[in-house]
Amino acid sequence: MTDQSQNSKTSPAPTRIRWVIMSWLTLVLMLTYLDRLNLSIAGKFIQDEFSFTTQTMGWVFSAFILGYSIFQIPGGWAADRFGARNLLTTAIVWWSAFTALTALAPHLVFVRWFGVVGSLIIVRFLVGAGESASAPAANKIVAYWMGSTHRATRSSFTLLGIGLSGAFTPFLISWTMQRWGWRMSFILCGLAGLLVALAFHLYVTDRPEQNSRVNAAELALIRSTQSTQTNSPEKPRPAPWGKILSSPSVWALLIGYFCQGYPIYIFHTWFFIYLVRVRGLTVSQGGIWGATPYLAIAVLAPLGGKFSDAAVRKLGKRKGRQLAVWVGMLASAAFLWFGSGATNKWLAITLLAAGGGFNMFAVASFWAACIDMTLEFTASLSGLMNTFGNLGGWVSPILTAYIATHFGWNIALDFAAIITIASAASWLFIDASQSFDTTPQ
Repeated sequence: MTDQSQNSKTSPAPTRIRWVIMSWLTLVLMLTYLDRLNLSIAGKFIQDEFSFTTQTMGWVFSAFILGYSIFQIPGGWAADRFGARNLLTTAIVWWSAFTALTALAPHLVFVRWFGVVGSLIIVRFLVGAGESASAPAANKIVAYWMGSTHRATRSSFTLLGIGLSGAFTPFLISWTMQRWGWRMSFILCGLAGLLVALAFHLYVTDRPEQNSRVNAAELALIRSTQSTQTNSPEKPRPAPWGKILSSPSVWALLIGYFCQGYPIYIFHTWFFIYLVRVRGLTVSQGGIWGATPYLAIAVLAPLGGKFSDAAVRKLGKRKGRQLAVWVGMLASAAFLWFGSGATNKWLAITLLAAGGGFNMFAVASFWAACIDMTLEFTASLSGLMNTFGNLGGWVSPILTAYIATHFGWNIALDFAAIITIASAASWLFIDASQSFDTTPQ
């Protein structure tokens, strides 16, 4: 027996800590959507208690998204500069505290000057500001823990968290509110976040070599599937913003993600109220059926990631990512269009849910493209992209309320389908193989 074969038998098997890290990222993203979707469920109770109009609730919904959008770029920069783990731990504590304070918003000092509406808007804006670091920081961790051949698949772990959280949040929050009122649901969400922050900080590291639980075999396995070395300098370099912002490919990515954010935020804000007020479901039915888009996301987002990576291996980064986005977005647009006009409410809900799921089928390719274009500055580019996606999300509940009020919900959803097609069209101009790093990928 040769020394090499004997060593291969006696060498320890690779640990699987990378999968545990991906599970932690899934849990953190589940928490973010628990804390943003809870208002969409509680919105009906708040609207009834304070006699808010539909358009007033649209402004309350949008406050979170505005804070989330504005702080994406600072959040991405901070993750690149100070490390994703420390930033994400701090962010979880921040947004969890303000989630709990949502319960007290009608009684905070802000009410003196801005009224109940203004107080809710301020608190939800601050929740959004705290959550802004979550997606860029998570994508930064994915970049260093996972190889280049599985970027979309691993990025879809965070999207899986969205789907799983969205699947149980409507049921959980509606059940909690019916028993203890809408205020208690926010307090419990805040407490859960503080526990997650502590556990996350104790277990997760920015890179695999920093984690004592990772053995040499797993570290070698991770490095063998990286397309470039990850030993970036000790002192982080500033992102090459001039190079990034002068790229037509990046601007197409930003516009495409703006158009992606508009339709998906209808599910995050108005869908539960749409089911109850427009489709005639009870609150309990709305809690159950409100989960259907997120069940679709939980299934289709990982499939979209796998499809995207397989397409890249077959067609290359540019054409592979393009194909995955086109399949997802065009299918999403079709389901939204036909779902909006369906007369049978159960068929309509099913079609609309599929529209939400296929939207996220495509999203894995957007996040993978941020890593494709720059490993070193992944969080900065991810934050920039997510700024535009959530600006689309900020416009969404306001414009959807306006269109639905003046022209009907069918037209509001048809308009969302058209915006979805525009997201697909943007990928005609996106080249995911373009790199902004100083070393080739």
